[in-house]
Amino acid sequence: MTGTVRPSTADDFDTALKGSPGGNSPLSRLGLIRWSDFSLVPVILVLMLIGFIVSPVFLTSDNLISVVQQSSELSLLVLGQALILICGRMDLSLESTIGIAPVVAMWLVLPAEGGRFAGLGLLPAWSAIPLCLLVGLVIGAINGFLMLKLRVNGFIATLGMLTMLRGLHIGITEGKSITDVPESFRYLGKTSWFGAPAAVWICLVLFAVGGAALAWLRHGRSLYAIGGNPEAARAAGIRVDRVTWIVLAIGGLLAAFAGILYTGHYGAVAATQGDGWIFQVFAAAVIGGISLKGGRGTLFGALTGVLTLQLVVNVMTLGGVPALWNQFLNGAIIIVALVISRFASGEKQD
Repeated sequence: MTGTVRPSTADDFDTALKGSPGGNSPLSRLGLIRWSDFSLVPVILVLMLIGFIVSPVFLTSDNLISVVQQSSELSLLVLGQALILICGRMDLSLESTIGIAPVVAMWLVLPAEGGRFAGLGLLPAWSAIPLCLLVGLVIGAINGFLMLKLRVNGFIATLGMLTMLRGLHIGITEGKSITDVPESFRYLGKTSWFGAPAAVWICLVLFAVGGAALAWLRHGRSLYAIGGNPEAARAAGIRVDRVTWIVLAIGGLLAAFAGILYTGHYGAVAATQGDGWIFQVFAAAVIGGISLKGGRGTLFGALTGVLTLQLVVNVMTLGGVPALWNQFLNGAIIIVALVISRFASGEKQD
């Protein structure tokens, strides 16, 4: 999608999508794969070779399962952010949503007495997962209201939301970890299906559903048109604000789901849960080929970006590099990926 496409009727919808990953080739129409997305596959293979050289433990089943397990929660945040970026927006508050959504759900569900954390006990335990997802959905919807109805700058709005939610999280928990995790959270976070963590299967299914939606659903394919040129998308009959609002709400929903999996896996919600995750999210999305300007990228590329990032961290850990260097690594990866993208595309990064 380029800025020169100016369709004038709803019948020109397909014209507005030319040049997006949902083109005519069978593979690209999957919305999951473009040939350029395989550029990280050699990198992943090299990282696996380096990992084996650094430590024979790297290729053991326990270590590889640990890598994909740790990737699953981050992947859901990247999935939500990728959809938002493709339609030309960004949401910084996802890193706070992964913490506050399970906290609010547990606050409403856990009893006021008899546990380490004094909840309100207003709702039954079975409602913990629906409540958590609802909180994420509402956060995303509020972000959409701020951006699309009040026309507040998206970066500032979601940065403010991130800070506010972080403060709410610390206020409710009094800066302490909550270990009275509902059994439904524990099940999704700890159980295994067919020899792999349930979280991994859930993540793969959601990426497949998202990729199929981008390829075959009218509203899914419209994300590329909206991100590439919102005015042309409007002229093509696409309800830009409504679609964008839905995508922002879905992003919040996915972040809340990531919070469920993460909380269930570790059996607690820490006061710092999600802190700094947004840097990993952007690093994974950018190296996976998602354009920060909107209108370009695939979910397959985003998924390979997550795997690449997690493999780098795992290899560094096995090599004895302190985890304190991870934040430096995330920033360096973002800068390098942006520079490569700048010269590969020939377009200026605004």
